Amino acid sequence: MPLTFAKAGQTSRIVKITGKDEVRQHLANLGFVSGEQVTVISEMAGSLILKIKDSRIALDKSMANRIMI
Repeated sequence: MPLTFAKAGQTSRIVKITGKDEVRQHLANLGFVSGEQVTVISEMAGSLILKIKDSRIALDKSMANRIMI
């Protein structure tokens, strides 16, 4: 299921990243790789603030939908 279905405070493990090679590489550069844990800090209109590898990152809904948990 896409990361956008996760609720605030939920920690999940990334199963896979979908999308074009450029998109997957961009997300990998931010730390979004298979097996990594990601925590949803907050959500607003589908956009998320996430904690991954001790960093906080904001993603819009279209990018968050590419991260499968």
